Amino acid sequence: MVIPLPKLKKTNNLLFVSKSFEPWFNLAVEEYLTANVKSNQVILYLWQNNNSVVIGSNQNPWKECDVGKIRDSGIKLARRQSGGGAVFHDKGNLNYTFITENGLFDTEKQFSVIINAVKSFGLNAIFSGRNDILINNIKFSGNAFFSNDQASYHHGTLLIDSNLSTLSGILTPSKQKIESKGIDSVRARVMNLKELSRDISIHSMKDRIIESFEKHYGGIDSKTDLTEHSYDSDAFNKMYKTQSSWEWIYGDSPSFEAVHSNKFLWGEIEIGFNLIDGKIINTKTYSDSLITSFGKKLTRALKGVKYDSDNIKKAIDSIEPLENEKQIFSDIKELFEDQCV
Repeated sequence: MVIPLPKLKKTNNLLFVSKSFEPWFNLAVEEYLTANVKSNQVILYLWQNNNSVVIGSNQNPWKECDVGKIRDSGIKLARRQSGGGAVFHDKGNLNYTFITENGLFDTEKQFSVIINAVKSFGLNAIFSGRNDILINNIKFSGNAFFSNDQASYHHGTLLIDSNLSTLSGILTPSKQKIESKGIDSVRARVMNLKELSRDISIHSMKDRIIESFEKHYGGIDSKTDLTEHSYDSDAFNKMYKTQSSWEWIYGDSPSFEAVHSNKFLWGEIEIGFNLIDGKIINTKTYSDSLITSFGKKLTRALKGVKYDSDNIKKAIDSIEPLENEKQIFSDIKELFEDQCV
């Protein structure tokens, strides 16, 4: 007797395509869609930005890019909610975001949509490292993730025909990052897909991603083209105001009396302290880690703590970490053991 497999409930698959090239608007849309995704919905959001640098949620803009050159060149600086490193966007770059409730979030399936879309051009794309998609060991796509109590997103870039010389002149990754990978320049780390196939364009790649999404998720239930007039709610306007604000993009970056930094398997970290009478009154954490939640926990735990390794480690031990934060806090404790009195 053959027992039939249970039918899986079909998801409600929604496609959103932004017609705007304004980075703060597009990031606000991503945040808005994530805040409003419904149960059983899977959203694919495709978008492009004019010349801009987008840094991770915990990054220091002055360390990741040439802020003066950005300002003088009319390039916009933006900060996303997800972790990871700084990326340069222009109209030769295609961005994608998968948004679902937490129960439907499936990174393997989401990566398969993108990898199979690239493979449809006859290219052998593979997933590698923390968040990259490569061909012949050269990166053309970086990915990052964000989640809250209800929903998650996975977004990434695809270098199709981007201006790589501008990219290398704007982004200034740390010396430690470059030396650890044995490379000579930013440009040596990435490539455009158009270098490998003249059939690839922004338009053709969009079409292949949409086709791949349909195959993996069983069709598309609705498609929405977005303009800068698509949303006019108080909630969206507040998100856009935040995305475009100095406070969000640059943050409060005071000079610190003590700075600790190191590189671990999960990413680089720099922790700065303001001290009064030997006690920590303010903590600021910069990191390119894909996990973003630990910084605020560290700030709360260390406020008012004496600046010595024993007291700092005790304070870190009082934190209740998520499973994916345990190694991070363990390494931070080791960092203070090595670099603190």
